Amino acid sequence: MPELPEVETVRRGLAEAMTGRRIAAVALKRQDLRTPFPERFVERLVGRRVDGLSRRAKYILAHLDSGEALIMHLGMSGSFRIERDAAARTPGAFRFARSKDQAHDHVTFVLSDGARIVYNDPRRFGSMSLVALDPSGSVAALDGLGIEPLSDEFDGAALARVMAGRKAPLKAALLDQGLVAGLGNIYVCEALHRAKLSPRRAAGTLAGRSGASRAKALAQAIHSVLQEAIAAGGSSLRDHRRTDGGLGHFQHAFVVYEKEGVACPRPRCRGRIVRIVQAGRSTFFCPICQR
Repeated sequence: MPELPEVETVRRGLAEAMTGRRIAAVALKRQDLRTPFPERFVERLVGRRVDGLSRRAKYILAHLDSGEALIMHLGMSGSFRIERDAAARTPGAFRFARSKDQAHDHVTFVLSDGARIVYNDPRRFGSMSLVALDPSGSVAALDGLGIEPLSDEFDGAALARVMAGRKAPLKAALLDQGLVAGLGNIYVCEALHRAKLSPRRAAGTLAGRSGASRAKALAQAIHSVLQEAIAAGGSSLRDHRRTDGGLGHFQHAFVVYEKEGVACPRPRCRGRIVRIVQAGRSTFFCPICQR
């Protein structure tokens, strides 16, 4: 599933094409994705101007001049294809080869400048909904999500607060979208290595005076690894493409993810990267320098 940097890559590509344009037409090839489309979905979109696109966790929100937001989630295999004249670009397509198979084109937005935004989803785990924006521009339906790791509010103290009293392994707690929004398996593994913290460590050990330095180091590691991944266009483990059609490059910077058996690159560490399974997910870390 795409993680925060890949979703942000998609958002930026769509924002360039959609912001300031009106939705001239919407075509649906089916009545649902993972869930049914909202009532009067097409009618509520046609004629609306897209004032901007934002991201909340792994959701992309298109802010409409009607006071509603089109909330989009890519699921496991969703991608957007931008078609203009004879050219097509795929901003952050996670299944680029499949996205060319028109049998899986489920939604098409035609914009006022003639561009077409095509949503393709072979497995149909993605979703689209329309909800009202509150006066601050946020969406009540997403209030249950945790703190954004790229927000100004996210620092060691904030991370310590959400982890306080939690006995779950640190890796599992970081993947809990109700605590920290948008993190996924790849970037949690990488951030934990940067912070020299074991994924097995109890999450609550980041709280209190004794955990302050650990929480600060991890918050900084999360922030830096996400920013670097976004700058690299995300990670292309399969066929992920950036807006210009090029590959994301952050997979070349992986230190631990999918590096089982490789020597830990940290200076003077003689450990090797191991793989364990936590809550059904693969975790990669160095058992020597990550404590």
